[in-house]
Amino acid sequence: MSALKEKLEADLSVAMKARDEVRTRTLRMALTAVKNEEVAGKQARRLSDDDVVKVLTREAKKRREAAQAFADAGRTEQAQAERDEHEVLDGYLPAQLSDVELTALVADAIAETGAEGPRAMGQVMKVVNPKVAGRAEGGRVAAEVKRQLTSA
Repeated sequence: MSALKEKLEADLSVAMKARDEVRTRTLRMALTAVKNEEVAGKQARRLSDDDVVKVLTREAKKRREAAQAFADAGRTEQAQAERDEHEVLDGYLPAQLSDVELTALVADAIAETGAEGPRAMGQVMKVVNPKVAGRAEGGRVAAEVKRQLTSA
């Protein structure tokens, strides 16, 4: 079992004992998502810490998007609940890359691949994604790659 999954389970137990509803609800949801990922596909498997981070990143993104949708609809209570859950999940994710760090990683990948023009975006993304690994959202990475390839 991954160390991160064990930490989630231990923290869930602590949150339940402390009667921390938001944390309990969020960790239960996160563990359910992890367990669903483990049994997805043809064969059950154990997730590595990297796989668990991917699941948590996906769940955090869902919370962020839901909070925005609720806020846009004027449903502030639900929006705040989603933001609270996102905050809990954020504590288990690696620190996000700053814009400067992301720009540098993308520039290095472009130099490494010798890519030119927007058509080479996929080529650059293949090199950048493993280096970013959960520290920046895919849309943010893609936007930076596109910006650098079109301005080159």
